[in-house]
Amino acid sequence: MDLQLKDKRAFIAGSSRGLGFATALTLAREGCKVAVNSREKKNAKAAAKKITKESGTRAYGFSGDVSKASSAEDLIESVVNALGGLDILITNAGGPPAGSFEIFDEKAWQKAVDLSFMSHVRLIRAALPHLRKSSSPSVLTMTSYTVKQPLPNLVLSNSIRAATVGLTKSLALDLGKEGIRFNSIMPGWTETERVQELIAFRAKNNNTTIEEESAKQTAEIPLGRMGRPEEFANAAVFLVSPAASFIHGVALAVDGGIIKGTF
Repeated sequence: MDLQLKDKRAFIAGSSRGLGFATALTLAREGCKVAVNSREKKNAKAAAKKITKESGTRAYGFSGDVSKASSAEDLIESVVNALGGLDILITNAGGPPAGSFEIFDEKAWQKAVDLSFMSHVRLIRAALPHLRKSSSPSVLTMTSYTVKQPLPNLVLSNSIRAATVGLTKSLALDLGKEGIRFNSIMPGWTETERVQELIAFRAKNNNTTIEEESAKQTAEIPLGRMGRPEEFANAAVFLVSPAASFIHGVALAVDGGIIKGTF
C-alpha cells in the first residue's frame, strides 16, 4: 500500500528514543521529511543523524522541553522553518513518575499535567496555523492503554492521559470540518526504556526481580509477549498518513489485546 507520505512534513515530539523515535524512523523510511525532538540538544541531533543514516531521508533534530509553556511555539517555528511547512504533528512526552495517590503533592500533580496534558495542548495550538495550510493535515496524540484500563501505582498517568483522549476527540469534532484529522494512539506494554523503568519500579516495590515482574506482565497479554516499537510505529504512521483519510476521532489501542473492555 502506498501511504502517500512522500515529501510530507512531520514533527514528532519526544522522539529521541522509544516509541517516538520508532515512529519518526518509520515515517522517514516512507519518504516523509521529519523533525525529532528531545530535551537535550545532543540527543535530538543524535536521533536525527541516526534516522538520516538508516532511512536515506534527511531528518532534523530540535531541543526543547515540551512540558514548559515557552517551548511549544519555539519548537513549531523551528520545525516549520526547517521543513518548509507542516502536514503531520505527533504529540508525545515521557510519562509522569509511578507511585500511589498519597505520595504526590500539588507540585507533582501540576508537573504531571504540564508534561502529559498541556504539552499536547500547547503543541497543537502552536501548530494549527501551519496545519491549516496543508492539503492533508493530521494530528496524532500518543497516550497509553491505561486511559481505558488503569494500572495500580500509576495514578498520575492514569488520570492525566485520559484528558488527552478527551482533548483529541473534542478537536476532532470541532476541527474536522476544516479537514484536519485528529486521532489518539494508546500503546500497551512495548519494549522501551519507559517500560523497563516501570518494571524496575514494580520489582523494587514488590521486593521481586525484574525478570519476575516482566514474566507476570507478559502473562497478562493475550499475544503472550510485549510489543516491539516498530509494531507501534507501523500503526501510528498509517493513522497519520493520507491513506487513512477517513479515520478521524478514534483512540486506537496497540496493546496485544490487553484491554479487556469491549469498547
